Amino acid sequence: MQTGENEQALHRILDMTRLVSLVLLGIHFYYYTYGAFKVSGFTAALGDRILQGLYGTGLFGNFYISKLLSLGFLLISLLGAKGRKDEKMRYKTALGYLVSGLLVYFLSGAAWSLQMPFCYRAGMYIMLACSGFLLVLSGGTLLSRIIRSRLSAKDIFNRENETFPQQEMLLENAYSVNLPARYYLKDKVRKSWINIINPFRGLLVLGTPGSGKSYFVIRHVITQHIAKGFSMFVYDFKYDDLSKIVYNTFEKYKHVYAVPPKCYFINFDTIMHRCNPLDPQGMEDITDASESARTILLGLNREWIKRQGDFFVESPINFLSAVIWYLRRYKDGEFCTLPHVIELMQADYDSLFTLLRTDKQIEVLINPFINAYLHDAMEQLEGQIASAKIAMARLSSPQLYYVLSGNDFTLDINNPREPKIVCMGNNPQKIQVYGAVLSLYVNRLVKLVNKKGKLKSSLIFDEFPTIYLNNMDSLIATARSNKVATCLGIQDFSQLRKDYGREQAEVIMNITGNIIAGQVTGDTAKQLSERFGKIQQDRESLSINSSDTSVSRSRQLEAAVPPSRISALSSGEFVGMVADDPDCPVELKTFHCRIVNDHQTLQREQESYVDIPPVRKLDDAMIQRNYLQIKQDVQDIIQSEMERLLADPASGHLVIRK
Repeated sequence: MQTGENEQALHRILDMTRLVSLVLLGIHFYYYTYGAFKVSGFTAALGDRILQGLYGTGLFGNFYISKLLSLGFLLISLLGAKGRKDEKMRYKTALGYLVSGLLVYFLSGAAWSLQMPFCYRAGMYIMLACSGFLLVLSGGTLLSRIIRSRLSAKDIFNRENETFPQQEMLLENAYSVNLPARYYLKDKVRKSWINIINPFRGLLVLGTPGSGKSYFVIRHVITQHIAKGFSMFVYDFKYDDLSKIVYNTFEKYKHVYAVPPKCYFINFDTIMHRCNPLDPQGMEDITDASESARTILLGLNREWIKRQGDFFVESPINFLSAVIWYLRRYKDGEFCTLPHVIELMQADYDSLFTLLRTDKQIEVLINPFINAYLHDAMEQLEGQIASAKIAMARLSSPQLYYVLSGNDFTLDINNPREPKIVCMGNNPQKIQVYGAVLSLYVNRLVKLVNKKGKLKSSLIFDEFPTIYLNNMDSLIATARSNKVATCLGIQDFSQLRKDYGREQAEVIMNITGNIIAGQVTGDTAKQLSERFGKIQQDRESLSINSSDTSVSRSRQLEAAVPPSRISALSSGEFVGMVADDPDCPVELKTFHCRIVNDHQTLQREQESYVDIPPVRKLDDAMIQRNYLQIKQDVQDIIQSEMERLLADPASGHLVIRK
């Protein structure tokens, strides 16, 4: 038996249905225009008997019954029609034919009201009704030629297909940072939360300038951590954008601290507090001096970062280490400051080497230099030392000397007995000089902070690549158990790679547990896309032939957030992944959302901020006196030590005279 599953049988059924429609329409014409057919001689006895039989069925009980039945059978036949597909065909054309056809078909009855002989009226009616019938038939056929599956017609950028469920529940603890957000799931906007419940696993904030790193993320890390009683260090690249937020937030929430901390600000342009990064109390052995020397020189000569281990890189570091450690041990560190180190390095070789060789602990470091000097290998000596002296001489500034030689506070910000909130400002126009000094501060601070038995603390670095912190990866890896949260703001992975070298940059990028990224491009976008993983996405393919259209659908694993999407993020729109901990597991770690900031409230809050009050009254004369005093201190050290050595016969051989 033929069924509807057989295409040939289906076509026959449709043809039969259309034939029934035509027959019904013909009978309708024959019955209601019988007089015209009779005058024309087109009647027959057989037709009359058929009409008489149909009359009893009620088919002609109303003028429109037979007409509607004919149209109904026509529409049924059109449902299964399969015309030759046309990509340019649109619904507008087909519907135009259908609507006009239906109007002509049903309004054709108006021909009966015309003032003309019956035969003309009948002919006019038949012509109009047939025209309407044909227009409906043409419109239905055109509809069958339209490709009904418009692949991605509503979602040409595949946005809906790339949406995925995200964390909608607020997960909060004593350390968390929680950012309200909105995200799309298919075609609906839903509320969500970015829950950084374990900030001690590191937070990396990426984004090109203007993507909203500070406004949407970093400022909330600052305010929420201060509100939860964290001690804090903030590297403010564009002072005082973040420092003002820190100061005003601290004034608002200082009551939450068990031991109220003090707020300190380091700024070299507008002098606030003073701090000695080479504080002798924080330098326990010569390795601390070596780390400080490496940090300051690599900060001043960024290209050396990629050449660590070379002879002409390690030699200046050893020389600077020896000078620092000598001043640390001289009179128990009374003159152990970076300005004194700079001035002592500039002394003549006779005096400098005489002083340094009196300390047995640095003998191994300085012996190569002394031997080169004694054997008149001046080219080698200058190559070893001059690069350090020239680089350090760039720091010889009265303002820098004033800030670096004082000691208003120590860098142990998470000391339970004396917690601190410290902000250090840079100047984008003096990055290379200020950045090197600030790198030294940060290096010493990290050493003191990353210890057991301290308070919870938060280290926030805006534009992190502008300073150099050696072994930053070790800080992120080990500081978790010591309750030290680290937040690094960078613009792009390539920027970090340029300033820190490929290996260290990749380690920092991969070891960070929490990541929030705004608009980034290139390799950074590709790396992030791979990190976020893949989701199941629907795929459709369309095949068009002369008579039909076939659509195949499949489901494949594709990137949850492709690189092109990351490259096109708007300001305030972020993608990322959070880390959890055993106490608070997070199932939906990946997110792609828009962080919700209450702009009006933040604007009012910012307008109510007060400026950071000045710490001291200074004039140029005071700064200049300090500058000259440091130079005099170094001269006094050299003179007194030389006199002591010459006065002691047992030490006289240490004095070098050339």
